[in-house]
This record gives sequence, structure tokens and C-alpha cells, in this order.
Amino acid sequence: MRSRRGSRDYGSILLGSVEESGVKQRVRIQTLLTTSIVVANIFGAVVATALAAVGIPQPTVFTAELWWVNYIAVPVYILGAFVIGIGWGTLVGVRNLRWAIRDEAPTKRDARRTMRLPWRLSLVQGLLWAGATVMLTIMYGVADPQLIPKTLFVVGMSGVVVVGISYLFIDFTLRPIVAELISAGFHRRKRTGVKTRAVVSWMVGSAIPIIGILLVVAFGVGRDETSKLDLFIGVTVLGLTALFTGLLLTLLSSMSITGPIGSVRSGMNRVTSGDLENADLVVYDGTELGDLQVGFNAMVSGLRERERMRDLFGRHVGREVAEAALSSDPELGGTERVAAALFVDVIGSTTLAAQRRPTEVVEILNKFFAVIVRAVEDKDGLVNKFEGDAVLAVFGAPIELDDPAGAALAAARRIVADLAVEVPELSAGVGVSYGAVVAGNVGAIERFEYTVIGDPVNESARLSELAKRDPSSPLASGRAVEAADPAEARRWTQLETLSLRGRTAETVVYAAATGERTATLENTLGEKATAETDTG
Repeated sequence: MRSRRGSRDYGSILLGSVEESGVKQRVRIQTLLTTSIVVANIFGAVVATALAAVGIPQPTVFTAELWWVNYIAVPVYILGAFVIGIGWGTLVGVRNLRWAIRDEAPTKRDARRTMRLPWRLSLVQGLLWAGATVMLTIMYGVADPQLIPKTLFVVGMSGVVVVGISYLFIDFTLRPIVAELISAGFHRRKRTGVKTRAVVSWMVGSAIPIIGILLVVAFGVGRDETSKLDLFIGVTVLGLTALFTGLLLTLLSSMSITGPIGSVRSGMNRVTSGDLENADLVVYDGTELGDLQVGFNAMVSGLRERERMRDLFGRHVGREVAEAALSSDPELGGTERVAAALFVDVIGSTTLAAQRRPTEVVEILNKFFAVIVRAVEDKDGLVNKFEGDAVLAVFGAPIELDDPAGAALAAARRIVADLAVEVPELSAGVGVSYGAVVAGNVGAIERFEYTVIGDPVNESARLSELAKRDPSSPLASGRAVEAADPAEARRWTQLETLSLRGRTAETVVYAAATGERTATLENTLGEKATAETDTG
């Protein structure tokens, strides 16, 4: 079955859009083919009549002896040619497009025959006009040999015009079919490319009328009975014919060029607006312009892949780190920054893993991490590491913040509040610290990661351990509270000063709690400090 994607079109409203049903599309194509061929032949008949009547008035074909040719033979042939042409053309079209009518995948033979269809249908029109040229030349020549050159020129020129116009019309109408072939991997030979269309347009719109003008002048000069008025009328008619056919062929030729270019421009607009998913084009042109459409689709595919990699990269290392890496050439090493570190550690993760199935544990941890990521990113922080059942977040690196300490403290309070509501199965200790860190890429040149190293990271981890005694309140260092905005600092209460495990400097501990909760924390921390002193 053929794939119909998106709301894209074939470069013209006459050809419909890609999502149009197969039956409707086939009816549309058949209608356009028949109409275009009929219109081209009517135009050719009008041109021939005008040239015979006034374009080349002498020798005249409108004599009493030729009434049977003018009023019987010519109308009968024209009517028969229309019937035969439409029937023959329909038969050729159905035979070559049988795979499309049956909605089957095209074979190599189907593709070759379909690509040649514009030439074959144009050849049908050419043979009918060639038959008219031979028949009328014989009929008029028998009555008056002087009519032979005129008949050959008038009917032959009109036939060439009809064939040229028919080819461009048919080539335009078959765009949806060509798109099917190109999507299936078949391409038109480049010898029938833009250059061929331009040559056909020039030949029919300019070369043939100019040759006609030269011949009219030559006939006029060679015939003594030709008056200046007859010569003027002939040149004028041919000139007007050249103007009209030139305009028509130019429009048809330009449509074959502006259609693909317009589709590329529309696709570029969608890319510019960020709509990469719907930016793919229908490749319906088998010439160099089709190569342009194919190249655009390849570019869009590359951009989508790049955005996908950027998104995955951002999910793994943080969007800020990803943007910094993509905008520059990342290298090992780091720079000293003043930042806030927030550490969150789950309580009882071993027990949780023992009591629940692995899939349940993963589901709970994902909800847990989602709460933390949301709270951190809302305050413009970076979730730097997922360490099993713990999380390290940084505020102030790699993006500088006006108040990194205040942002970390606010995020800590929100995490504790949201975890109690959204993940009641888990509780966690939350610690916040602030100070100088080294932020940069650590590892080997083949494989490295962005991280922050420094005393605030260690201090926040130790504070998260203390906070496990009462997970309903996060803990923070005095440096973090003192550096924060006063409005945020007022939400924190000082407890006491402790020497945390693994650190020589003392830490002033603050808690986001008041009343009974603060008293409980003070008692808990006091017992903790006494135990650590006795152990020491």
C-alpha cells in the first residue's frame, strides 16, 4: 500500500495533496490528462485555422473546389482524431499505470514505462497531427500544387505546438505518480531534466514561430501576387501566435521549476519555525530539481537526528552542559566557581529493594527523581548526578545565578514538601551547602563528564545524612543561609554547630523548621554529636 504522510502537496492545488485517497487521486489525474490533451489540440486547431485564413492568406484554401475538404474531410478528421486520441491515450496511460491503479508496488519495468509516459502520450498526439499533415497536404495539393508548402507549414507547425504543450501538461499532471516511483527508489534519467523542458519551451514558443515568420517573408518575396498587406498580416498573425504560445510555454515551464523550489521554501519555513517533524517534502520531480528536494529531505533528517542526539545528550548530562558542549570544543579541566550544592539521599533503599519487586523499585525511584528534577530545574539548577538512590544538584554552575544559595535552599524545601505528597513510599535526607567549587570536565579525553568538586559537595552529602533523622525538614550550612537572599534566609532556623564526619571545619547547621520540629532536630543533632565525640 502507498504511504500518504502529512499535509504536503505536489506544488500545485490542481494536483491535490499527499493524504488524498488513491481513487480520488487517479480520477484527478485522468481528468487533468484528458482535459490538458483536449485543450492543447483545440489550441492547435485554432492556430492552424488562423494561419490558413489570415496568417498566410495566399494561396487561399477557401475555394469552391475545396469545399468538401474544408467542410467535410477536415471536421471528420478532427472529430475522429479527438476520439482516437482520447481512446488511444487512455489505453496507453492505463497500460503504463496499471501498477498505480491496482495500488501495487512498481517494478523496474513499471517505473521505466511510467517515466516515459509523457513522451508516449505526446507521440500519440504527434502521430495524429502527422496524419493530418499528410492527408491535408495530399487533398489540397491535388486541387492546387501551390497549397502544398502552405499546408505542410501550417499543419506541421500547429502539430509541433500541440506536442510541446501536451508534453509539458502531461509531465505536470503525472507529478503524484512520479512521486510514488521516486519514493520507491526509481529515478528519471537526467537527459529528460530541466534542460529538456527549457529546450521544448524555446522550440515551441520561439523557434517555430520565428521560422514561420521567415518562411512567410520568403514566400511573400517569391510570389509576385503577394501584396504588402498580405505580408504584414501574415507576419502579424505569426508574431501574435509567438507571443501567446511563448507566454503559455513559459508559464508551463516556470511551473515545473517554481513548484519544487516553492516546496523547498515552504519546508525551509517549517524548519525555521522548529517544525522538523512535518518538514519533509514530497519528491515528485525526476530532474535536478528533484535532487534538490531529496537533498533537503536528507538535511531535515540530519537535523532531526541532531536534535534527537541533543535531547538525549541533554537528558544525560543536563541541558545547560549539553548546550555548552555543543557551542564549543569541550576539553578536560575546570574553573573555580562559587556555587551551591544540594544532596538528596533516600532512606531505607536497601529495605525497599528487598521488600518490593525490581520493577516497582524502579517505578518509585523514577517518581522520586522526577520530583527532584522538577524542583531543581524550576530554580535554574543542574541535576549533576544520579548516584544509585541519591542525587547531586548544583546551582551556579555552569550557568551563573544571581542567588545560587537562595535557589538551592528554596529547591530543598520544595523537594521535601513534594516528596511527602507525591512519593509517600520514600523519604530522603536533603542537605544544602555553599562555597567555592571546581566545575568542569573530569575523566579521559576519550570519555569524560561534567561535574563539580569541592568542600560544599562533601558538606551537603554529610548534611543529607543528618537530615535522615527527620526527613520532614532539609538541613543547610550556615554559609548557604548567610549567602541567600534575606527573604529565603528567614525561612531557616539555626540549630547548632557540629563537626561533620570527614571534615575538620565546623558546620553551622540550619533547618527549614520551627517550633516542635526544630526542638526535635536539636535533640537529634545533639545526640548525634555526642555519639560522634564518644566514638572519637
